[in-house]
Amino acid sequence: MKPFQWIWEYIRPYKWLIFLGLILVLVTSGLHMVNPYLSGRIVDDVIQKGETDLLLPLLALLLGVTLVTSILNYVYKMIFENVSQNVVFEIRKTLYSKLQKQDFTFFDTTRTGDIMARLTGDTDAIRHFVALIIFTIFSNFMLFIFALAMMFSINASLTILMLAVTPFIGFFAYQFSQTIKPAFMRIRERFSSLNSVVQENISGNRVVKAFAKEDFEVEKFTKENDGFRQANLATSKIREAYLPVLDSLATLMSVILILVGGILVIKNKISLGDLVMFSGYLWALNNPMRSIGWIINDVQRFIASSEKVMGILHREPRIQNVPNAIQNHHVRGNVTFRNVSFKYGQEYILKNIDFSVKAGETIGIIGATGSGKTTLVNLIPRFYECTQGEVFIDGINVKEMDIQHLRSQIGIAMQDVFLFSDTIEGNIAYGKPEATMEEVLWSADIAGVKEFIAKFPEGYDTIIGERGVGLSGGQRQRIALARALLKQTSILILDDTTSSVDMETEHRIHAALRSMNRKQTTFIIAHRISSVKDADMILVLDHGQIIEQGTHEELIKKRGEYYQVFLNQVGAFDPLVSQEVV
Repeated sequence: MKPFQWIWEYIRPYKWLIFLGLILVLVTSGLHMVNPYLSGRIVDDVIQKGETDLLLPLLALLLGVTLVTSILNYVYKMIFENVSQNVVFEIRKTLYSKLQKQDFTFFDTTRTGDIMARLTGDTDAIRHFVALIIFTIFSNFMLFIFALAMMFSINASLTILMLAVTPFIGFFAYQFSQTIKPAFMRIRERFSSLNSVVQENISGNRVVKAFAKEDFEVEKFTKENDGFRQANLATSKIREAYLPVLDSLATLMSVILILVGGILVIKNKISLGDLVMFSGYLWALNNPMRSIGWIINDVQRFIASSEKVMGILHREPRIQNVPNAIQNHHVRGNVTFRNVSFKYGQEYILKNIDFSVKAGETIGIIGATGSGKTTLVNLIPRFYECTQGEVFIDGINVKEMDIQHLRSQIGIAMQDVFLFSDTIEGNIAYGKPEATMEEVLWSADIAGVKEFIAKFPEGYDTIIGERGVGLSGGQRQRIALARALLKQTSILILDDTTSSVDMETEHRIHAALRSMNRKQTTFIIAHRISSVKDADMILVLDHGQIIEQGTHEELIKKRGEYYQVFLNQVGAFDPLVSQEVV
């Protein structure tokens, strides 16, 4: 879909307002023809012929037309401004809604700066087009037509002679439009890169300071900033190469008017008043030609920005609902992986994963960093799609379940804890905003939040900073766990949820989880044996494959990878335990 067709879909609901605005532009353009005519009458009738009684009426009419024109100018500009604000509001809303529907793969491969550029700079370029450029194009076109008609009515030969420069203006305007578009695309790309660098630096400012890399970050920013500057300078060079030519050609008409018009007045072919009228109409003929370069400039900027926005709006997520997806199934918690493999790019992250879990059981998953633990559990709520094999919940392929319904039945405390700039209560109740305070306190008690909440004067009403700034890693993890527990779902996924808390706190949390009346199917990803040793089944992953599975006791007896990890974590610190196991 071309940018103009696309933007029309958003303008369509306001088509009658746009029509009214264009009518006012048309009327205003017509009124612009009155004052030059009145000026010519004053010269011919009042000054030349001495009809002084016409002076005051003509001046009053001239002032009246100017006043009406100014009022109409204000009205139609406000109409277009209001429409533009409504249009860009809908575009941003649609764009943001589209982003919410995108899958993990989209956010894995798209820079945050690119997304922010689409929502800010690009949408503003679209607003500028709707608010100003649409009526400017129509106004200039009508001024040109009206002025041409009036000038032909005065002297056709002089008008044709003045129009001799228009083919040259058309040629250079076309060349300008073809050259400037790629330059604007480069500007948008550079702007996105600059945004990305700034966003990463702000988000990772603690890491930057921890490694004393401020100078490196400044250098990196300077490089991107210089790239953005160079892209703008390149665009300016193109603009300055063409705009003076277009402006000079338009000015040439004034030279023709003075030279040829003066000769015609001397030869009494036209009156002095006619020349004054011609001079007035020349502005209406000249101004559109002078503006054509800037209009092309803004139109190409609109096209470049629209194509960027459309690129996101027309990108469909890879993970979508199948027709007639199951929406009313109450998940019990039986989970089956059947010959599941997952490939990210060209690399297999998971290979031939097979296991089954009964409702209410706890599954521990351990393995080295990069072994595929998080990827495995991400396939359950369909954050990613299996490359091969199938995942079943209660005997139903997850692909056949409605995505929103499926995810509403799963509680997740992710490895990368994200907390919103809200109260502690608001963060805990994020997945269940209708939760009562008693329910919030219940989940906070199990997750161990209650142990540190007394340190905050405002308690659960304490506002925490963006991403939980001001809280320790363990505190953030416990709030994230409380958030997952509050949903009271049939499947609970805990991805390294207690890695930042001490062993004693971890023990209390897991004891509280086991004592819950409601039995959930729980997946616990951990590096600590203490986190998974009480699980009904433990999966040991290595390079995307399950190399061992069983209970803690069974895996110890096998004396394989799990046994070695156990000795490394426990035996090294407790010789009696090591000796007892051996």
